[in-house]
Amino acid sequence: MDANFWHRKWGKNDIAFHQNEANPLLVKYFRELSLVEGSRIFIPLCGKTRDIAWLLTNGYRVAGAELSKIAIVQLFAELGIEPKISSVGELEHSSATNIDIFVGDIFDLSSNILGLVDAIYDRAALVALPVEMRNQYTERLMQITDKAPQLLICYEYDQSMMEGPPFSISNEEINQHYADSYELTLIASTNVSGGLKGKCTAIENVWLLKNV
Repeated sequence: MDANFWHRKWGKNDIAFHQNEANPLLVKYFRELSLVEGSRIFIPLCGKTRDIAWLLTNGYRVAGAELSKIAIVQLFAELGIEPKISSVGELEHSSATNIDIFVGDIFDLSSNILGLVDAIYDRAALVALPVEMRNQYTERLMQITDKAPQLLICYEYDQSMMEGPPFSISNEEINQHYADSYELTLIASTNVSGGLKGKCTAIENVWLLKNV
């Protein structure tokens, strides 16, 4: 899987992964991060998620990273915001009051470019990456955010039943990536209604990752 996979998805509007409302698990469990209003939340591989609008409406600042420029043009249009666009390193920076989105390869995003963040919300990043990329991603994520606490949502299912994305992420894998840096708490585990993409049974897990 390479960047062209996602560019094709957005180019063809093949975005069944996009939800038209804020994720119910974000709404229900975001308070577990114990953040004050005005905190800055980083959303890796954010697409045009409605979760951004929910966070902004609830008084938080948002930073995001996204490969597809199409997604971010649509994001700001749907927010009704005209962004200021500039270049920073290899990335394009679209910004407005309380929102900064960096368009390009997330591995080109550094801590200096991103700036300080108070927490990470990962609903669609870890599950979007094949197994051979996930170590690199989690290490990079911790590096650029100074191991900020996370609300992490992922799926667990029989990978042989369906090709990802979204990929299956076992509890053991979460521990492999993050147990050395965070205190891990599985705060919710629910069956996916109707199965994942209607193809196989799956569990959706919500993890809270707080600093040790």
